[in-house]
Amino acid sequence: MTLFQILMLGASAFFAFKVYEHIQTIKDPVSSPQGGSSSSQFDPEVLVQRADEEFEAGNLQKAFELLKEANAKKAQDADVLFKMGYILQELGQDEEALGYYKEALEKDKENEFIHNSIASIYRAKGEFVSARIHLSASLAIDNQNAITYYNYGNLLVDMKHLDEAKEMYKTALEINPDFKEAQEELEKLG
Repeated sequence: MTLFQILMLGASAFFAFKVYEHIQTIKDPVSSPQGGSSSSQFDPEVLVQRADEEFEAGNLQKAFELLKEANAKKAQDADVLFKMGYILQELGQDEEALGYYKEALEKDKENEFIHNSIASIYRAKGEFVSARIHLSASLAIDNQNAITYYNYGNLLVDMKHLDEAKEMYKTALEINPDFKEAQEELEKLG
C-alpha cells in the first residue's frame, strides 16, 4: 500500500467511526398521538427537546450543538436563537451570545426575556445606555416582572443612580414581597 492509500483508509475509518457514533446517539422514533407515523430524531422540535434535556443535565456544549442543528433545519426560530444565546452566555461567550440574542430579537421584538438578556451583556460590558434601553423595552412589554426591576436596580447602582435604584428594588418587592435578593440590595443602599 502506498502512503496515500494508507491515509485514505485511515480517513475512511475515522469518518465511518463518526457516523457510527452519531447513529448510537439516536433514540427510537417517538410515536405520534395518532399511533401511525413517527417523528424523526432529526426534526427541529425533537432536537430542541433533546437540547433541553442536555441543558438540564448540565451538558451545555451538547445542548448548543443540538440547537444549532435544529436552527439549521428550521432557521431563525426566535426561541431556538434565544436558547443558543443563553447557553453561550452561560459558557462565558458573551459576544457570540449577543449575536444570537440580536437575531432572536429581530424575530420576536416583544420578548422581554431577550431584552433582559441583551441588557445583562451590555451591563457586563459597561455599556450602560444600551443596557438601559433594553431594560426599558422589557418593562414596556411586561411591567409586572420583578426580575426586570431588580436587574434595572443593579444597573442603576452601577451607574451611581442610587435613588433610582432604590425605587426599582422597591417596585420589585411590591410585585414579589419574597424577593430576597431585591430586599438585600435595598438594605445595602440604606
